[in-house]
Amino acid sequence: MGLPTGHVTDVPGLSRSAQLKALGNGVMPPQAVHALNLLLATAPAGDLTAAA
Repeated sequence: MGLPTGHVTDVPGLSRSAQLKALGNGVMPPQAVHALNLLLATAPAGDLTAAA
């Protein structure tokens, strides 16, 4: 997801809920990019133009 392995999970004594809180909304942008890429890959080419 863009973070190095163990970025939050390798902190000693940090509970699962504390790990999620530490990540916050930082995981949302990579998920949004992935979702948009999936949608664009399945959209017909003519549907990708902006309406004027």
